[in-house]
Amino acid sequence: MDGLTAVQSRINEIQTRFTPQLATSSRGWATAAAAAGLSGTASTSSSSATAAAGTASETAVVAEASKYLGVPYLWGGTDPSKGLDCSGLVQVVFGRLGIDLPRTSSQQATSGTAVASLADARPGDLVFFDNSSSRAGIDHVGIYVGNGKMIAAPQAGEVVKVQDVGNPTSIRRILPQAAPVAASAGSGSGGIAGVPYANLFTAAAGRHGVDASLLAAVASVESSFNPSAVSPAGAQGLMQFMPATAAGLGVTALDPASAVDGAARYLKSLSGQFGSTELALAAYNAGPGTVSRHGGIPPYPETQNYVRTVMSKAETYR
Repeated sequence: MDGLTAVQSRINEIQTRFTPQLATSSRGWATAAAAAGLSGTASTSSSSATAAAGTASETAVVAEASKYLGVPYLWGGTDPSKGLDCSGLVQVVFGRLGIDLPRTSSQQATSGTAVASLADARPGDLVFFDNSSSRAGIDHVGIYVGNGKMIAAPQAGEVVKVQDVGNPTSIRRILPQAAPVAASAGSGSGGIAGVPYANLFTAAAGRHGVDASLLAAVASVESSFNPSAVSPAGAQGLMQFMPATAAGLGVTALDPASAVDGAARYLKSLSGQFGSTELALAAYNAGPGTVSRHGGIPPYPETQNYVRTVMSKAETYR
């Protein structure tokens, strides 16, 4: 089951639980995905689930927001199992990606940086509206997914869905711009500031003594930062853990925080076992037993390419 199928399965699960009357929502993900370049072509890594036309950060926002299609509107709602309002949806989506936003749409409208017009908007930008004639100020927000569409929780009696943006009052860009690569490699983790889940990588690196840029590179190669990715072989989540490996580490593979922490612990252990980052990556990809049997990186093109690609990406994030 590929990543798109996994996300659609999750959408169908939510729709079945909450909104049996919403017969068209299963098409909502396809609309959102196509608008943001998530039309389902697998990347070159065998365990990657999704390739996107937008940046990894933009793709991650659209994929995360699409998980909640079909969830009923609930004024003041911030728990997807009960319901979400417009700003609650935004706060949950960005929170899951490691970005903290204020609670209300009027407060969120001061976050990030201004975008001049809808023509300049990118997937993941927030579109704000002043819909009340009796009270001035922002009172509604949606997540732009491209092609003039947004994902939003409209109003009581409706559900989170894909809809036309129309004419927003303002647009704000929340996603940070990727930091430029320095001329010389630094020792910090500032270079990952522009990638999804940067705070999780940095925190796990600090806890377990693993390079944050390496964790970000593994997530990029493994899943394209898609927390719902499921590979044809059955590897799951942001860091693509096989179920048996996840169980052994006590990891919930589809939970980004748990997955990143588990990956940091696992890579630290593999580095200690094999004595180098390259061999640890080879073991992460092909299994520790395979590396032990071959006495080094096994002669598999996939694994050899995997190690080179992750190491190269890690350099760009430093």
